[in-house]
Amino acid sequence: MTHHYKVGMLFFLLTFLVIYGGMHWYIFIKIKNAIPLASRGKLVLALFMLIMVFAPIIIRILEKAGYEFMARLMAYTGYTWTGLAFLFVSVAILFDVSRVFIRVAGLIAGRQLAFLMPSHVLIFSVASVCAAVILSIGYFEAQNIRTERIVLTTSKIPASIGRLTIVQISDVHLGLIVGERRLAGILGKVARLNPDILVSTGDLIDGQICDIDRLIEMFNALNPPYGKFAVTGNHEFYAGLSDALNCTEKSGFTILRNEGISIPGLINIVGVDDPTARRYENRRQTPERDLLRRYPREQFTLLLKHQPVVNPDSLGFFDLQLSGHAHKGQIFPFTLLVRLRYPHIAGHYIFPKNSHLYVSRGTGTWGPPMRFMAPPEVTVIEIVHECAHRQ
Repeated sequence: MTHHYKVGMLFFLLTFLVIYGGMHWYIFIKIKNAIPLASRGKLVLALFMLIMVFAPIIIRILEKAGYEFMARLMAYTGYTWTGLAFLFVSVAILFDVSRVFIRVAGLIAGRQLAFLMPSHVLIFSVASVCAAVILSIGYFEAQNIRTERIVLTTSKIPASIGRLTIVQISDVHLGLIVGERRLAGILGKVARLNPDILVSTGDLIDGQICDIDRLIEMFNALNPPYGKFAVTGNHEFYAGLSDALNCTEKSGFTILRNEGISIPGLINIVGVDDPTARRYENRRQTPERDLLRRYPREQFTLLLKHQPVVNPDSLGFFDLQLSGHAHKGQIFPFTLLVRLRYPHIAGHYIFPKNSHLYVSRGTGTWGPPMRFMAPPEVTVIEIVHECAHRQ
């Protein structure tokens, strides 16, 4: 890990604690204004808030120390609280904004409009109920994996094959929360789709859990005829790259780290590392365009890339880029913030020179074990020869 990255991580951690701590201070004030608490009650509430602020750090420490039960318990508690707190703040802020508008309107009108002001009790009650209801809906939505399907026609696959089926999983985040039961549901859906190729576009692993042989066995039960391929996401590096790669390889995936494979007469599959690699390793990376140019253009070229960012220099050198990472925000209204960073947040996009991008909403969850207005997906990409498509 480079010195600059260590400094950057420290800055990120401090920023996170300030923002997340500020959110908890806001919730503390809302509770205090709505519910009369004795000094002891305030102290207990403040202690709970403090533990929740540091919960993500505590979880990692417990996990690395091998206290799996405590880490899992803390993960469910801390990350469920994160979702609840975010939703509470999102609703409560709308009320606070309305209070500001009412005050301004009163000043402009030259009269008191206090009767329109939502009370502290009303704000707390409505925000709490809304957060709890959305959290419940989001928990069940996270279990309901959708199947998304896109069809691309091309002359670049053999007419004799006619149709090539690729299934994409992304952002599974196997770890303390997404475990054997969830993986069984995901892989059961994948198996029913009968893919020719299975790809994982990063963040498959999100914890030190690959001593659990059962998860590896579940992956190894799937053997598409042309193979399984994976690229790194940022969480493979956070979880511990060596263990994450070892787990992924034991699960039967060929990991493409700034390299590719050409299946003669069928398809090129090229994979690039997540940019996080540059902060952890001093490996020289081949420019993406130069990497893509190594493979025959007469064959369909599939580019696996974790983050949904298209390199303009690469247009025309790949036919389809598959990405994930953004989760479509995972929990609305966080979607609105993520869209500011990643304009191509989910779905199918067409770029010049007949290059396509598909961004998965993700198959698992990260952090809060919930999704709201961003359901998880397994994606089926059908590459169809143009003659077969006309038939």
